[in-house]
Amino acid sequence: MINIDELKFDEKGLIPAVVVDAETKKVLTLAYMNRESLKISMEKGLTCFWSRSRNELWLKGETSGNYQHIVSITADCDMDALTVLVEKDGPACHMGTDSCFTNTVWENDEKHEFSLDSLMKLIEGRKTEKKEGSYTTYLFEKGIDKILKKVGEECTEVIIAGKADDRAETIYEISDLTYHVMVLMIEMGISLEDIHRELASRHVIDHKVKQEKMTK
Repeated sequence: MINIDELKFDEKGLIPAVVVDAETKKVLTLAYMNRESLKISMEKGLTCFWSRSRNELWLKGETSGNYQHIVSITADCDMDALTVLVEKDGPACHMGTDSCFTNTVWENDEKHEFSLDSLMKLIEGRKTEKKEGSYTTYLFEKGIDKILKKVGEECTEVIIAGKADDRAETIYEISDLTYHVMVLMIEMGISLEDIHRELASRHVIDHKVKQEKMTK
C-alpha cells in the first residue's frame, strides 16, 4: 500500500475522487478530497470530501443518511486521482438519483451496449409512460396475477427445454423467464441491486459453510 505523501494533490491541495458502487461497478459521483478528508475517510471507513462550493469538509450522508462505506481506495498510475469503491446506504446524488451521471450527452447507436440496467429502465418506462400496443404495458395493466401467471408459464417452459437437453431452446426460454421476472420486480418495486445484495449475502454464507466442512 502507498503512503498519502506519495499522492499528488493539486495547487489547491485537492485530488479528484471517482466514487464507484462496489456492487454494480457504476460510477456514482466525482468529488474532491484534501489530505484531511482523505485521512478522515480512511479512519471512519466513510467517504469524506472537501466541498469546493462551501469551503468545508463534507462527510457524505451526515445530513441525508446516505452514507458511503468504503471498500477500497486506489490511486491511478500518476498518483493524482483516486477511485473509491463503496457500499452505499442510499442515492449518491443530491437530486435523489442512484448516480450523479444520468444525463446522456452522446451515444453511438451502433456501439450501444445492452445491460440489465437499461432493460429494467425500459420495462419501468412501459409502466410509468404507457405505450399503446406494448406487451409490457399490457402486463402492467392486467396486474400482478397476470404477471405471476406468465412467470409460472415461463418456468415450465424452461423445465421442458432443459429436460429435452435442448441448449438453444433453454437459452431462449430462460431469456423469456428473465424478462417476465424483471416485469414482476418492477411491479413489486424490487431493484437489481436488491437481488445482487441477496445473492452476495448467500455467497458469504456458502463460503462459510465450505470452510466449516473443511475444518471438520
